Amino acid sequence: MTTWMWIFIMAVILQRVVELFIAKRNEKWMKHIGGIEKGEKHYKWFILLHCSFFISIMVETAFKDRLFNDMNYVLLVIFLTTQAGRIWCIHTLGRFWNTKVIVLPRVALIKKGPYKYIKHPNYIIVAIELFVIPLLVGAQLTAFIFPIFHLLLLRIRIPREEKALTRVT
Repeated sequence: MTTWMWIFIMAVILQRVVELFIAKRNEKWMKHIGGIEKGEKHYKWFILLHCSFFISIMVETAFKDRLFNDMNYVLLVIFLTTQAGRIWCIHTLGRFWNTKVIVLPRVALIKKGPYKYIKHPNYIIVAIELFVIPLLVGAQLTAFIFPIFHLLLLRIRIPREEKALTRVT
């Protein structure tokens, strides 16, 4: 990988680490005021997926015969748009935003911001990112495989999340 690619990937990883700190802070607050975690068993698979994703990018690009250093500005714009969407989701949910399924009894679902239009906008954003990020750095195999893994996990996550959210409201 070229220098800009390393900087790009490290910036995305740093962003994810910061988001995990935000999620942990929100989790503590939600549990402190009565939040109940659901779907703990499948959460570890999301962690494994996202860690493997970045490892896969690094391994795949390390073994490329030719150096990939072309910037695809269309993909970059798509990536930046997903980041704006991610920030919109986090901002809209505020202290309720989390990477886990934590529900608060008798608290109404938030139906503003992107949640006014789409039920699970962040999952769509992540699916796009899992495709676009690897393509930006020339990791085509990773771009093909990881969105599929993500969709398979969502087949477990979304029904459990929906069930948890409808039971407590």
